[in-house]
Amino acid sequence: MQTVTKMEPADNSRITISPTQSLCTMEMGRDDINVVCSYGKISVWFGRTAPGTVIWKVLTCISNVDKLAVHEKEIICSFEDITVYESYGYVLISYAKFEGGYRATFNVPFLSNQALIYLADSIFKELKETNVLIDIYWAGDYANIMRLYQELCNIEEWKLKNITYKDESRNTSNF
Repeated sequence: MQTVTKMEPADNSRITISPTQSLCTMEMGRDDINVVCSYGKISVWFGRTAPGTVIWKVLTCISNVDKLAVHEKEIICSFEDITVYESYGYVLISYAKFEGGYRATFNVPFLSNQALIYLADSIFKELKETNVLIDIYWAGDYANIMRLYQELCNIEEWKLKNITYKDESRNTSNF
């Protein structure tokens, strides 16, 4: 029989992760990037000062934990450009005529390094204008959330920010 003990965070946040309570969300990051994980979705906020290397590390950490993770990306482009995005590894889901071009919806599979490279590049370019928020859909469970947290802790200044449990009777925050 295995004894279950509390898990201390890998950072200095002093937030204790309970293995016996049902996890709802785990929030982690640094000043320029915030990641909120739940069982079906990862929301990642990239601030305008996020370096390209860290954007890449976050995306590859997610890929390392769940190769089947996917981000849905909508792009306004010419009809010819749809095939260009497909050559990047994006998977076309739908498209429709839109204001002189096409509104194309793609899945960006985290299984494809090429698709991740172009996703990271598009995020980095978009950060020149505004902060970026992306949603990533995955088969995350408690074990995968913990694995992702451990992977992301290798990024400089990464810390655990908040944990919400399903029973809401326990909410631990760093604020």
